Amino acid sequence: MVIKRNASPRLRHRDSRTRGAAAASQGPRHGLARVLSKLGLCSRTQAQEMIRAGRVRVDGRVVLDPEARTDMRGAGITVDGSAVGDAEKAYVMLNKPRGYVTTASDERGRDTVYTLLQRPGLPWLAPVGRLDKASEGLLLFTNDSTWAAQLTDPASHLDKTYHVQIDILPSGDLFRRLQTGIEDRGESLSAKSARELRRGDKNAWLEIVLDEGRNRQIRRLLAAFGIQVLRLVRVAVGPLALGDLAKGKWRVLAADEVASLR
Repeated sequence: MVIKRNASPRLRHRDSRTRGAAAASQGPRHGLARVLSKLGLCSRTQAQEMIRAGRVRVDGRVVLDPEARTDMRGAGITVDGSAVGDAEKAYVMLNKPRGYVTTASDERGRDTVYTLLQRPGLPWLAPVGRLDKASEGLLLFTNDSTWAAQLTDPASHLDKTYHVQIDILPSGDLFRRLQTGIEDRGESLSAKSARELRRGDKNAWLEIVLDEGRNRQIRRLLAAFGIQVLRLVRVAVGPLALGDLAKGKWRVLAADEVASLR
């Protein structure tokens, strides 16, 4: 007869530490397409196409499911036989011109912001937020998903400053009403602040600051007061200003600029 004894407290403690160390050595698990995107290789859509084409292996095995759960750090991932690792983190500011869409590819054949970001050796970069086709100005890109998530988190209330040309000469009451806000399609829309920059004979430029991000928020807010937007330019995100960066050009952010937005 074999008598089974419970492991000693010391051995149980050692086993628990071993299991804990093994778990800590594993990275977060996501769908494979998302992992490739977060590692800075490509967009998630491009990753899905590569996976379905059989070009991606995980620990030596071809994986055809873009949603297959994959260890972010521990898995050995190859694409076309080349190992995939963390791309060097990159942070870029673009002065987006009017007429470009913020997407990697467009089924309607419109110009995309990625045609402006072509340089050998530049890793895949995802936009941090968006500007619609008719809007201009400061647009950030990065392959640092943690940094991007911090900037786009609604709880951050990161200020975004816009210069907006409107089709009327505003009254002083308008600015109070913009800050009070409206309800539109079940959403509360308002400006954190608004003021007049300058005016001409028939139209004026305003500075509007938002600390939340709603789809086409400024256009919808002004439209509620019967005001048409003629131009909309984002000139700053938090303390980071567009400055004299030429339209259609981009530059890499300095380390202190990246840190200022954390």
